[in-house]
Amino acid sequence: MYKIAVFIPEEALESVKSAMFEAGAGKIGDYDSCSWQVKGQGQFRPLAGSNPYLGKLDQVEAVDEYRVEMICADQYVTEVIKAMKEAHPYEEPAYDVWQLADL
Repeated sequence: MYKIAVFIPEEALESVKSAMFEAGAGKIGDYDSCSWQVKGQGQFRPLAGSNPYLGKLDQVEAVDEYRVEMICADQYVTEVIKAMKEAHPYEEPAYDVWQLADL
């Protein structure tokens, strides 16, 4: 089992979550579409060679984003990450993946 956390701008929140759920994430027992989210602010500076979704080259940009967490069974994790990247508007989405222990 894995836990995935991804940072998503507000306007893409539901479409990215839906893509991840459809690929197999967010299932806990007899429930699906399970996730946790909190709103915060991310920042970045696009460098030469980038093609930013928003912001301008060499200027720090701040944007309201949601940190979304969900679990994912081993057999779906590769497809879930692929689906997240395809649905996400950012050229380089920020995300983390942790393998969970079964205690």
